[in-house]
Amino acid sequence: MLPLRRKSRPERSPRGANPPRKSGPPNSLFGEILDWMLAPLLFLWPISIIVTHNVADSIANQPYDLALADGVRALARLVEVEDGDVVVRFPAPPRALFRADQDDVVYYQVADVNGVTVSGDAEIPPMPTSSALDGEDVQLRDAMIHGEEVRIAWRFVRPDPAQADRFVLVQVAETRNKRTDLASRVVTGVLLPQFAIIPLAVVLVWVGLSRGIAPLNRLQSLIRRRRPTDLSPVEPSSVPEEVRPLIIAYNDMMARLEENLQAQQRFIADAAHQMRTPLTGLKMQTDLAMHETDPDQLRQSLTRIAESTDRAAHLINQLLSLARAEASFEKLYAVETVDVDAIVREVALELYPRAQAKQIDLGVEAGDQALRVEGNPVLLREMLKNLVDNAIKYTPRGGSVTARTRYAGSPVFEVEDSGPGIPEADRERVFERFYRVLGSGVDGSGLGLPIVREIAELHRGTVTLDAGPGGRGTLARVVFPRSHLQPPARVQGDHDALG
Repeated sequence: MLPLRRKSRPERSPRGANPPRKSGPPNSLFGEILDWMLAPLLFLWPISIIVTHNVADSIANQPYDLALADGVRALARLVEVEDGDVVVRFPAPPRALFRADQDDVVYYQVADVNGVTVSGDAEIPPMPTSSALDGEDVQLRDAMIHGEEVRIAWRFVRPDPAQADRFVLVQVAETRNKRTDLASRVVTGVLLPQFAIIPLAVVLVWVGLSRGIAPLNRLQSLIRRRRPTDLSPVEPSSVPEEVRPLIIAYNDMMARLEENLQAQQRFIADAAHQMRTPLTGLKMQTDLAMHETDPDQLRQSLTRIAESTDRAAHLINQLLSLARAEASFEKLYAVETVDVDAIVREVALELYPRAQAKQIDLGVEAGDQALRVEGNPVLLREMLKNLVDNAIKYTPRGGSVTARTRYAGSPVFEVEDSGPGIPEADRERVFERFYRVLGSGVDGSGLGLPIVREIAELHRGTVTLDAGPGGRGTLARVVFPRSHLQPPARVQGDHDALG
């Protein structure tokens, strides 16, 4: 059974207006997969360009850094101390040694620890005094000279081994033109093929997805070619593995639909049989009345005709009630807070003439708390009416029927009668449609209790039948699910006897 949910009636949009755009699952599985494959690719492509550029810079720096380090070591070997002064003895003019490159400008500098330039270019930024003085490795750093980026290799050396605490700074700097050019060529060489590969990858992905969802198209054609009456299951082994859970669920739904259709066919056949019986009796009694000349016998025939008409009308009303209960009432009926006490009083007043005709004491008892449930008032009234009506029908003349509401943690509705009771073996079968307890001697359609259970289950409630107090009669109980509503206190809760 479907759970009961609160649902408001949708408003109709004006004629000619565009329907609102629905938000929900994607309309195209193919487009969704393609988006999730291409969107990350287009997102990662700029990142790959940045990473490639950084890697290319690192690759371009390595050979030129080695050359700068060799230049620092060579310049360090030329540093000497003469008469206490630091001198640099070049085997050739330094301009020829360090400025012979046509793409980049090379600077060199030899300075003492105080930053005073002994030889070379004073434009090279000095090292901070906190730098380590000892160490044989050449260090590298980036700086600016005349507004242009340069790469600097440097180290401290001791020109005179006898003076262990005397250091000079040797630096060689070079602009970054060759490095930038090499990095640009590396990036260009890597990215140019990507401009051809990415469109090709998009085409291949498109073709692959088209081939991949071809089984879905075949499955769609297979289901569409079926006849409207063909509810046979689809063989799960004939579809891809990823679609098998969907096909299994589809087969289960088709099986449930077939069961519902068979149940409807049985119901229609049973209903036709049940309708044929009173109509046949009504036709016979009418024929007898037409040939009757005795006024007393004619009156008796007309009385039997009226009773048969009442039974037929009662059967038709119950069939309509059952049809309403089986309908998708969430779309047809509003769900609201229902005052069960008020409905019980209305039902009791409506059925009071029938109870009075059988001299049955029909009463209503209410608990200390008002009974409120979430549900549909039309269906709930139909359920309560059928339960009380069934008790009146099976209670002999001079008996009693009590409708009771109370709140015992959950909303509870009870109907207690002093009738012959229902044998324990039949207490479950009486909920079957058109079933009557044998030997009861009571005319009826056997639809009252099935309607009660149907509507109770639609509201997530349960229906039970037990023997009444002292083992006499029947106690029918409907327990609704625990409600979030706070039941208000009742001013007065007592037994109301109708009549």
